[in-house]
Amino acid sequence: MAKVAFCDFRFLLLIAAAVFIYIQMRLFATQSQYADRLAAAIEAENHCTSQMRSLIDQISLQQGRIVSLEEETTRRDQECGQIKSLLQHHRRKDLQRLIDKVQVPVAAVVIMACNRADYLERTINSVLKYQRPISSRFPLFVSQDGSNPDVKSKALSYDQLSYIQHLDLKPVQTERPGELIAYYKIASHYKWALDQLFYKYNFTRVIILEDDMEIAPDFFDYFEATAALLDKDKSIMAVSSWNDNGQKQFVHDPYELHRSDFFPGLGWMLARPTWNELSPKWPKAYWDDWLRLKENHKGRQFIRPEVCRTYNFGEHGSSMGQFFKQYLEPIKLNEVQVDWKSLDLSYLLEDKYTMHFANIVDKAKPVYGADMVAKAYNIDGDMRIKYKDQSDFENIAHQFGIFEEWKDGVPRAAYKGVVVFRYQTKRIFLVGPESLKQLQIKDF
Repeated sequence: MAKVAFCDFRFLLLIAAAVFIYIQMRLFATQSQYADRLAAAIEAENHCTSQMRSLIDQISLQQGRIVSLEEETTRRDQECGQIKSLLQHHRRKDLQRLIDKVQVPVAAVVIMACNRADYLERTINSVLKYQRPISSRFPLFVSQDGSNPDVKSKALSYDQLSYIQHLDLKPVQTERPGELIAYYKIASHYKWALDQLFYKYNFTRVIILEDDMEIAPDFFDYFEATAALLDKDKSIMAVSSWNDNGQKQFVHDPYELHRSDFFPGLGWMLARPTWNELSPKWPKAYWDDWLRLKENHKGRQFIRPEVCRTYNFGEHGSSMGQFFKQYLEPIKLNEVQVDWKSLDLSYLLEDKYTMHFANIVDKAKPVYGADMVAKAYNIDGDMRIKYKDQSDFENIAHQFGIFEEWKDGVPRAAYKGVVVFRYQTKRIFLVGPESLKQLQIKDF
């Protein structure tokens, strides 16, 4: 019985050992599978890590490229901005140049010349000194009468101007014996030149200079500002840069402008509508005196400055130096750069000027009797002196040294018979017999 039990126990041990071995084998197999899976997982993880690192490297590389592209984009944007700015600047400059080219001129400027090449050179150089920066607004011409080769050569040596030539070979017939032919040639030349500039070149205004003039620094500003008056007020026949009594001792205020019934000439601006009227009846000679006749200026007046904007240095010419030493050489040429365009010049319009001028004359102290120069010396402030007639005016004018000349009942530089000039900076008004009445000033 014991032997049977021992055999059973051994059998059970064998079964248990077999089971144990089986279980161990299963465990080993399972462990091997897990080990394989773990190795595969580790390999997969390593592969993923490698790919991730590769992706991170690629992302880093791309980010570097992105940063580089952003910097390049910023740089190019800046360059584009600079290019756009330059383009806009050049467009503005090109546009300004185009505007300058098509800009309507204020007036053509013509220098009337004949046979004085040295005088002409001096005049051209004076004009170009102030005209160059504004040449599109004031195109410059030289008009030569005749064929003097030195004058033609001198004019053509300047690129900044246009040259025109008047050749009239017809013999001149004077109306009276002993008259100078030169005055007929000058009148013919003026008509031809003004016809050319107004009708061939189609300018609306022309400034006329002679070949023996120098101009002031504000010459062109003065004419540009007064051009509006010339267009607006049909009672203004022309604008002049000249004052017949503009000698150094008789002027003071560079800002002062006046209306005058007497044509001053010597650097003056004319508009085309007026030339349309004058051209068909232009005289054969003495054109400036002809303009001073009442039948031609028809009550219209002229703007003139107190201080001249032109200086006449022509001692030798067709007038043979008449009045030069006494009246022309002592002229004061303005040296002040007046900003005329910033000033209100409406007081010079016809409906305002009479009252403006009357107020000034009315405030002046009346002075009577003889020896007016001595009285003017001792009286402070403006004064007015009444003259009875032309002879009386000439006597008083002679005492002071101003122009004594009259034309067609009008003294030089007069407005409604009143001639104003400076004496020791104070104003003296020589008042005609009807002047106060015309100015509506009470005469006590």
